[in-house]
Amino acid sequence: MEFFSGIQHPHLDIPALKNLLTIDNLPSLCASISSTTPDSDNAGNIYCLWGAFSLRRDEIRNGVRYALLDCPHALTWTITADEANEALIVHCTIDKAQPDPEFAESIEMFVSDWSDGMRNALARQAGCFTPGVAGSFTQSKGAGSN
Repeated sequence: MEFFSGIQHPHLDIPALKNLLTIDNLPSLCASISSTTPDSDNAGNIYCLWGAFSLRRDEIRNGVRYALLDCPHALTWTITADEANEALIVHCTIDKAQPDPEFAESIEMFVSDWSDGMRNALARQAGCFTPGVAGSFTQSKGAGSN
């Protein structure tokens, strides 16, 4: 199943975005993440709303991908600029088409916390900290749905 949210933010600086999205910074960017312990730039441990996990971080073309390596649902998420570089996308996936409703709600909260955290971080970088100034959109999509 897929979950995603977007923040309208034209002309994102991709290198600056990647520098912001370090393992050390995750707790300050997402309220669902309590703590992280980096082992390297791209690996470490994370304690989040679902418990403790090994974490992998990979820089990809327009942002960063994270994976909870020992998560029983193969949870991964990306923080990327969209193709037109007009919005920031938070995209999260799991390996179940029909997850337990409580688990799906917790993932929606996780994505929302990421969206809120990134909106605030981008506003601070722009020097105009006003939470919620950027537009946003959210959608969850199960496998096979339109």
